[in-house]
Amino acid sequence: MNALPAGGWRLVRERGAASVLHAPRETAVRTVTECTVDAPALVLGSTQPWTDARAGSGLDVVRRHSGGGAVLVEPGGVAWVDVFLPAGDPLWSDDVGQAFWWLGDAWAAALASLGMDGLSVHRGGLISTRWSRMVCFAGLGAGEVTDGAGAKLVGMAQRRTRAGALFQCAVPLRWDVERLVAALDIPASAARDLVHVAQPLPEGVGAGDVTMALLAHFPDHS
Repeated sequence: MNALPAGGWRLVRERGAASVLHAPRETAVRTVTECTVDAPALVLGSTQPWTDARAGSGLDVVRRHSGGGAVLVEPGGVAWVDVFLPAGDPLWSDDVGQAFWWLGDAWAAALASLGMDGLSVHRGGLISTRWSRMVCFAGLGAGEVTDGAGAKLVGMAQRRTRAGALFQCAVPLRWDVERLVAALDIPASAARDLVHVAQPLPEGVGAGDVTMALLAHFPDHS
């Protein structure tokens, strides 16, 4: 479903299986796509081996077209927003890392408006941890947002083509670390390391609230 442009952005809402929602999408205009899954799935990064997923988890396992570690997507469990920026847009940066910064600032402002405090946007290099190759929220990349305790609130990955940049963003509404660990080929004890790496949003905040807050805090560049 398409909505009227908001601040120069086209808003699209899509619902379906994670494999369908991860199909490549490119347009000639700024586009925000709110993706709602109708079944749980484990989404691997573009270069992540299929063997990272544990056999018999009962989850669909799909691969996205951007990098990073795995994300567990479940109905009501994550706000998944794809942001497409056409090449040459005023917000565009040729620096792949700096390209995230404007979006990270918008996410921080949006999440602050939804009740999150002490937020910061990472502008340094990639920070890796023991599990970050396998779990998106276990590491920290450019533009990603953390709270005052260092927990990540927004995971982002980028895919670039000649048409533009697709930023795939995930914000946890729940953080079911036990289910995530059970879906991956890592020891159950990893849950102790991962329990505090992400911070879900306040109870009652839904994916639609997140999308509209993000749109409301995009920079006014046209």
